[in-house]
Amino acid sequence: MHPTLVVLHGLEGSSDSRYMLGCAEKATVAGFNVVRLNQRNCGGTEHLTPTLYHSGRSGDLRAVVLELIERDRLPEILFAGYSMGGNLVLKMAGEFGDAAPKELRGIVAVAPCFDLAACADALGEARNFVYNLHFVRRLKIRMRRKARMFSGLYSLDGLDLIGSVRDFDEMITARFCGFTGADDYYARSSAMHLLDAIRVPTLILTAQDDPFVPFSTFEREAIRENPHIRMVAPLHGGHCGFISQESGEERFWSEARVVEFCKEHSAQ
Repeated sequence: MHPTLVVLHGLEGSSDSRYMLGCAEKATVAGFNVVRLNQRNCGGTEHLTPTLYHSGRSGDLRAVVLELIERDRLPEILFAGYSMGGNLVLKMAGEFGDAAPKELRGIVAVAPCFDLAACADALGEARNFVYNLHFVRRLKIRMRRKARMFSGLYSLDGLDLIGSVRDFDEMITARFCGFTGADDYYARSSAMHLLDAIRVPTLILTAQDDPFVPFSTFEREAIRENPHIRMVAPLHGGHCGFISQESGEERFWSEARVVEFCKEHSAQ
């Protein structure tokens, strides 16, 4: 039976994001079954649940792992998460700790936002105005659509005044997801607190010039001292881009590294 790679998108992405499709294509060619996973409300799934997605819902990933093992009897499962998805796969692995199922063979986190407060602050910097505007606009559109679907459940008071991702998390995510505020949400949902508990083979890919995932967040003992974690950090690559200077099979460098790592840790 072929090993299975589950790929998870980032903030306001979906199973149809280009990096998801690219990674899935390369993994499929390499002989993997691929699951492109939508987070709650993403990829046209808003109607399936009244709740919102956020960076702390690693329980959803654990549920996927257990279903693939118990229902589908899959012997080898690997995860690759991008950005926000990177935080989630690392958080899941850390929460499993020593109890990680043997079928979970490896984790790849690409440009993971595992220090959510630092990433939110970086997004708020003037140089990241375009990124911040993109995310805020998409989040507002989704929230209005969600409120229409679940009438009376969500108040949109103050939504028009939101100007940053941190504002959105303070006024929307925290309010409707059980946190006291953005700081509480970031503290409780950041995978950085669980890195030392990871016992599954893990690859972290990040670029030192990522505009809103500060490279300084990776300079921590929990990464250096955990023998289960390998980090690769080229000087350039931006946020989840990693476009190679040469065309060909490795046009998108990170996709090749994801598949390479997954092959290394499967029985192929």
